[in-house]
Amino acid sequence: MAENHSRVMDDDEAKTAVRKLLAYCQINDWAGYDPYDALNSRILTAVPFLRTKLPRLVFTQALKRSPVNIRPLLLIKKTQNPKAIGLFLSALLNLSKVGLIDQESLIEKMIERLIAIRSQGLPYWCWGYSFPWQTRTIIVPAGAPNLVCTCFVASALLDAYEQRGDARCLSMAMSAADYVLGELYWAEGDTVAGFSYPLRSLRVQVHNANFLGAALLCRVYKHTREERFLEPALRVARYSASRQRADGSWDYGEATPQRWIDNFHTGFNLCALNSISRDVETPEFESHIRRGFDFYRAHFFCADGSVRYFHNRKYPVDIHCVAQSIITLMTLRDLDPESIATARSVLRWAMNHMWDERGFFYYRILRSCTIRTSYMRWSQAWMLLAMSTLQFESGVEAENRHPKMSEAFARAYNH
Repeated sequence: MAENHSRVMDDDEAKTAVRKLLAYCQINDWAGYDPYDALNSRILTAVPFLRTKLPRLVFTQALKRSPVNIRPLLLIKKTQNPKAIGLFLSALLNLSKVGLIDQESLIEKMIERLIAIRSQGLPYWCWGYSFPWQTRTIIVPAGAPNLVCTCFVASALLDAYEQRGDARCLSMAMSAADYVLGELYWAEGDTVAGFSYPLRSLRVQVHNANFLGAALLCRVYKHTREERFLEPALRVARYSASRQRADGSWDYGEATPQRWIDNFHTGFNLCALNSISRDVETPEFESHIRRGFDFYRAHFFCADGSVRYFHNRKYPVDIHCVAQSIITLMTLRDLDPESIATARSVLRWAMNHMWDERGFFYYRILRSCTIRTSYMRWSQAWMLLAMSTLQFESGVEAENRHPKMSEAFARAYNH
């Protein structure tokens, strides 16, 4: 776990940084570039050679890894990404609870934007990314709905419903759950089940997608008590939980090219399992959460406050991992009395090494250089959510935050 070798960020400094980041995002109308938006280039669509699979993959990876942002030269426009808007919505709700914003109109604007930029062509409320992207096998069109994007948007809408009682938000989230269940759920035999990702035609086992989909169905079940959501959710969660390694880690997925272990997808797994356990009031996954959190704390945090992307090497240091590390620590803070201090240490390191005084966070630190590009979804939206989560969770007594895991589990863990 991180040690506080540098001065811990005090509350006033943290609030100032939150306000500055919020102002940056607002001034830019919540729109920006993305690490994976290369195929939005108007030059690409004009050059026949770049319309095939291999050049698309190479072009995307080259632009993502470039230390210089040349997107304006490639005629790539800034866009509002539905996932980013969902993350902003959750962050604004957190900030309103701690009094850092008092503009209900901002929250309403995020909801209205999500309504406006939903995916078209399906009878469900669902969302996709604002750029096309090439997988190893297929091209995913811009706006095509996918599970991960839809789950984060629907989760934000449920945050809004729980805080504001807005029935529209529950209705949209329920429709998103119907999309996940009706279009993406599949099962084979008695034990194998999953959610297709990134498109409905792909029956792959990506564990964070499985857990996120299951968590959404369980959360909708909690509010609606519609049993049709519960059994498929638990079946998928049980399958991916069963694929946890003995050391507490998960591979990203089950396919041979997906055998890696990284920070933020592991964090997604743990936070989603925690959500499932809370929403259906089951102790079934407690041992998986405990082992996973032990692995997470032991392998992704450095003594200086920085965090790792991969479990077994220092570089790159990625701002998305910084954000998810803070969120995971705060989500599971009842399991470790040092979680808040560690989260603050992580934020302090990021402010010292990845913060631009113009009001945004850099993308990555590599062994040889820092990529200072500002990405709205990957960097700013995630960090605003992480900082707002730290503000909210560290300022409220545990009993008033949310229903805890079972007290027996917490006692056993801490002993």
